[in-house]
Amino acid sequence: MSTLPVFRWHLAPDGYATRRQLRARGLRPGGQDVAAQLERPRRRGRPPLVAYLYRIDLAQPVRPMTSRKWGALALAMLARRTCPRCRLDVGYCIPTSHDMCGMCLAAEEQRAA
Repeated sequence: MSTLPVFRWHLAPDGYATRRQLRARGLRPGGQDVAAQLERPRRRGRPPLVAYLYRIDLAQPVRPMTSRKWGALALAMLARRTCPRCRLDVGYCIPTSHDMCGMCLAAEEQRAA
C-alpha cells in the first residue's frame, strides 16, 4: 500500500485538481484513484481539513445528460417540492425538519394555539 503525497493548502503543483475543479472544467475523475491530498491545518488541536486531488491528465469528459436522466431529475425535484400533507407543488424544496410546506406549518401552529 503506497502513501499519498500530502500538500499544504494552496501549494499543490499543477496537474492536480479536486472533484469540483474537475467538474468546472467539464471533467470527471473517470475511475482513477486519489492521486494526492491537500491538508489545511486548523486551530485547537482539531484534525486538518482534507481535500482529495486527482490527476487532470487522466480525467475524462463528463457524460452528457440523456433525456431520460433529465426526466428522472425533474420527477425527483417535483417530489421534493410537493408537500406530503396538502399535495401541492409549492415551488421550493420542502424542509425535512418540518416535512410540510409553510402553509401547512402555519395551519398546524394555528391549530395548536
